[in-house]
Amino acid sequence: MFYQAPYNHAMNGKLSNDAKSEVDIGFIAHLHLSEEEAIAASNTAVHAAVDCSEDETIVTSGFIAPPSPRNISVTASATTAADILAVVVKVTGKNAAGEIITETLPAFTAATAATKEGAKAFASVDKVEIPAMGGDSAKISVGFGDICGLGYVLAHNTVLMAHKDNTKESTAPTVVCSESLENNTFDLNSALNGKVVDVYLIV
Repeated sequence: MFYQAPYNHAMNGKLSNDAKSEVDIGFIAHLHLSEEEAIAASNTAVHAAVDCSEDETIVTSGFIAPPSPRNISVTASATTAADILAVVVKVTGKNAAGEIITETLPAFTAATAATKEGAKAFASVDKVEIPAMGGDSAKISVGFGDICGLGYVLAHNTVLMAHKDNTKESTAPTVVCSESLENNTFDLNSALNGKVVDVYLIV
């Protein structure tokens, strides 16, 4: 079977132009998320609710990886609202390249059940650190949102278009570019719902 090695976009290939100078070569990349990879956001898919206490709670097992690199969410609930304190949860895991990454998610509001989302694309989660809560009725579950990893480190937004369920999105996705792989993300204008997603970008 014939195999063609993939093009390395970071090799800085050159192309001559009519001005007899050189410009960088750009290729159009096609990022495809299957129905399974593009499932809807979930507050519990990464880890079911964990009982908290008046001591720090550290969770290091029982995690299920997101279906594709996605942003992580944590949800606080309690039968006694006062048990929820204004704490921040720290998540440790790996990005799409297998590198260890961490993120401190936005703080909860005291006595308020809520979901807080991060911005980094995690391929997996290995540890969640929950500061002391006000009582043992507080629980924290871990899930993922609609923000997806691009898989490329971009200096600026080169996304040309995005499709969901084979229909072009009329509003362009929100794209974040960064020097860190996990911070290069896209968020479709419409919520993910288990329909295939296709994103086209220049690399």
